[in-house]
Amino acid sequence: MTVTTPTAGDLRARVADALPVLRGNARWNDENRRLHEDTLGVLLDTGVVRMRVPARYGGHESDANTLVRVVGEVARGDGAAAWNTAVWAMGAWLAGLFPDHVQDEVFGDPDVRVCGVLSPTATARPDGGDLVVDGRWAFISGALHSQWQVVLAMAPTPDGAGVWPVLALVPMAQLGIVDDWHTSGLRGTGSVTTVAEGVRVPPDRVLPMPLVLQEQYASRLNAGSPVWRAPMMATGCASFVGVAASMVREAISGFLGRLDHKITYTAYESSREAPITHHKLAEAVYLADEAEFHAQRLADLLDRKGLEGAPWDLAERVAARAALGRVFRLAGTAVDVLATASGGSSLYATEPIQRIRRDVQALNLHALMHPDTNAELYGRVLCGVEPNTAYL
Repeated sequence: MTVTTPTAGDLRARVADALPVLRGNARWNDENRRLHEDTLGVLLDTGVVRMRVPARYGGHESDANTLVRVVGEVARGDGAAAWNTAVWAMGAWLAGLFPDHVQDEVFGDPDVRVCGVLSPTATARPDGGDLVVDGRWAFISGALHSQWQVVLAMAPTPDGAGVWPVLALVPMAQLGIVDDWHTSGLRGTGSVTTVAEGVRVPPDRVLPMPLVLQEQYASRLNAGSPVWRAPMMATGCASFVGVAASMVREAISGFLGRLDHKITYTAYESSREAPITHHKLAEAVYLADEAEFHAQRLADLLDRKGLEGAPWDLAERVAARAALGRVFRLAGTAVDVLATASGGSSLYATEPIQRIRRDVQALNLHALMHPDTNAELYGRVLCGVEPNTAYL
């Protein structure tokens, strides 16, 4: 039987048909600090959770352009759902780095969700060939609906002379969950803290992080795929840019739908008539266009390099981080412009702009995506100074 892989257009059309469900549950997600089961159902039924699952397991093995556009379509309905979709895409990509027999276990269900984080806030000690992991990880988006987590822990180096960070795949059933996700933004992502207490991890489910950052992956079957012929950080950057860029478009759409409101304490019976509205809307659209430009250029670079199988130089690696930070900054500025121009009634919980604004503000605080951090990194390298991070 021939399995046809859906195109970006196919996946976007499926999500577009499901936007009423995503939008209808967005407020519930925000208030309940997790995704509604019907929202999760949409993500499964449309197939978007399979975008970075290898094709041999029934996944779509989607390229970066598809990922950016489809995640963006989800963001039109709900930013939290889009963020978790991007997290699961990145988690599946990371799982695709492990030995192929490990992937057989993880991807036995092509709708599997893999969450994770890159902060090494745990320790791992050798014991009889396994590693025993103890620690906790915050900000684990999608943990409440995942089956596996990619964890990062500090472990002894093979020679025992020091320590290094290692990635490990752990079933969620072996981890505890702390319900501490009480935040101002991205509340629907359910980004709780997870805890490991004496969790044993076999050696084939462990990868040294320094080797991963040098693109020394353990999978043989994925080695020839353009999707996995890429650095981890550039792949991560492309996974998330579509969230912010499309949330701005949704904010613009909502703003246009409110143009016939009167501007209180003025003679304008409709904000559509006010010059200030014209200026604010034009500025927001400019910023949205610029955000999409950077997102699209990053996706194009990732796909082109993957097809060529060409190595990434330092400038390209840093440019990926810079593009991510720039998209988030532009998105944050654009949404602030629209929120300020939306008037006092936009403060009500029934108005999406207030949630979009909080969600985009939260995106801009992410440590790996912070616009200031990435701009500094970009500027350092442009000045001929060595980067101050290994996360490239």
